[in-house]
Amino acid sequence: MKNKSFLAFDLGATSGRTILGTIENGRLQMKELTRFSNQILQIGNHIHWNIYSLFERLKEGLVAAKREGVEIASIGIDTWGVDFVLLAEDGSILGAPYAYRDPHTIDIPEKYFELISREKVYELTGIQVMNFNSLYQLFALSQANNSLLKSAKDMLFIPDALAYMLTGNKVVEYTVASTSQILNPRTKKFEAELLENAGVSPSILGEIVMPGHLIGTLKEDLALESELGKVNVIAVAGHDTAAAVAAVPALSENFAYLSSGTWSLMGIEVKDPIINEETFALNFTNEGGIEGTTRFLKNITGMWLLEQCLKDWKNEGITYAYEKLVQMTATVPAFQSLIDPDHVSFANPICMPTAIANYCRSTGQVVPSTHAEFVRCIFESLSLKYNYVLGKLKDLAPFPIDKLHVIGGGSKNPLLNQWTANATGIAVIAGPSEATAIGNIMIQAKAAGCVSSLQEMRQIIANSVPLDEFTPQEPVVWYEAYQKFLSITQLKKETYAHHV
Repeated sequence: MKNKSFLAFDLGATSGRTILGTIENGRLQMKELTRFSNQILQIGNHIHWNIYSLFERLKEGLVAAKREGVEIASIGIDTWGVDFVLLAEDGSILGAPYAYRDPHTIDIPEKYFELISREKVYELTGIQVMNFNSLYQLFALSQANNSLLKSAKDMLFIPDALAYMLTGNKVVEYTVASTSQILNPRTKKFEAELLENAGVSPSILGEIVMPGHLIGTLKEDLALESELGKVNVIAVAGHDTAAAVAAVPALSENFAYLSSGTWSLMGIEVKDPIINEETFALNFTNEGGIEGTTRFLKNITGMWLLEQCLKDWKNEGITYAYEKLVQMTATVPAFQSLIDPDHVSFANPICMPTAIANYCRSTGQVVPSTHAEFVRCIFESLSLKYNYVLGKLKDLAPFPIDKLHVIGGGSKNPLLNQWTANATGIAVIAGPSEATAIGNIMIQAKAAGCVSSLQEMRQIIANSVPLDEFTPQEPVVWYEAYQKFLSITQLKKETYAHHV
């Protein structure tokens, strides 16, 4: 079979990339063609995405792909979840789409629950309540009597909207739709009742398509301008986390994954959603995966803690290479200061080191004072919180969990990976770090017939990407540390029913 090349647009909330992927002799090769910033627009008191600027960056990516001199089999787009674009009757875009960070949804879920209970919303959707979920964004617009919403005939999530701009065809892709808190994961259809309670016509959302669906081809003008011709555009896993999980190089189903970056998402891949009183109390979420699977997961604050500390220290004129941070941790005693990474005081403090110090002071621990003590506190606490969440996953999973796959940027952190293995007591497999783009490309490859199944996709990824394995060490020491962690954080008592 002739080698095929696939173009992936991988867009995050702060930056995006154009990646070219080729499968050759059962191995995947990738090349980054463009990288660009994605900056939010402040217009008046509101925060928006510049959908037109993103479209221009996609066009530049098409031109860059042409310069590579290879035949592009297809194009796929993945982005963050929940946000959407409104379309008028004639198909034109109505205004700049709101960004999930916009304050217009503050306290909106509580107002919505006056119309329908929080418990019922979770029962119907299995999605954790976050004020920026699409359901509450729509309700906020409806409550504000927003004229654009009143004029809207269609609503497309961000990856679907960009695909529409490329092809002229409208689809609603399953994985990104699942982040909205409007989709029922059992029926894989939208719940009209939820939209009606929000004051929005259910007709605004179209029929759902699954990952691998052919949306259409590049529009005539784009085909000519880029000189690529009428290349197919595929609905991949439009939600970036779904694309990343598709790239987990697991060779059996008995695994958990940790998508590790600024935020950490820990979960399992299951055939059916898990929705019950316990998952509601623990605020677990059920999002769409590929081949009809469900990503049952929990959001955990990740490297945000360290990133904010580094930002504060940089303002003091001090910067650190990663290797130096690792060396620093060896200079201070273990487990003298532990925190719950998800405590509300760490959500967006003025000064992260001060917030951590205050938490340790209030819980009667050694208060970190040196940078090395802060770094050790963060890494140890993250490892122990991962063990806490993994324990809940083990209780709820329909299969035994014998490995933890760490993907994303955090997979390049060997110290945290080793400590996570120590804390959880199971093997940690680290990699790939470029999981989102890889998942995007492999879903296109499956749609093109280059691979036949999710399992074959994962085998190719395992053959193509260097992986590191970390085995648990010092079980007694880490068990004792975990008991201290539970005592300090009181997580056994914490239900997280209203935690975001």
